[in-house]
Amino acid sequence: MQLLQMSLDAATLRQQVYANNIANAETPNYKRQDVAFETYFQQALTANPTEMMGQQHIPLSTLDQVNNLPDVQPTVYTDTSSTVNNNGNNVDLTSEMVDIAENQVKYEVLAQDVSMRLQRLGTAIQGG
Repeated sequence: MQLLQMSLDAATLRQQVYANNIANAETPNYKRQDVAFETYFQQALTANPTEMMGQQHIPLSTLDQVNNLPDVQPTVYTDTSSTVNNNGNNVDLTSEMVDIAENQVKYEVLAQDVSMRLQRLGTAIQGG
């Protein structure tokens, strides 16, 4: 559940950032922003690998990984590497609209996953 909550937080922040990019699409010299989370999270997991065994590197305990999730927060960064418009603005509206739609779908899937897990937990508690 902690990982799902972290992912939902990242998706929420990402939605806000994309909306801000769209709102500033015509602002001179505005540089688009994005959110880094998944890459940082993956790096944090591989930086402190659990004890491995065999050639396939099967973790001895996945429970330890779940209980000791790295404290990675979504980070907003500015993309200064590209310029789309003559006014120095690098927001591509088409790309931003695709990104915001994709992020919305990811958020909905994560929210459904949380909902189903809570329903199963409720069923288990009620004994039915």
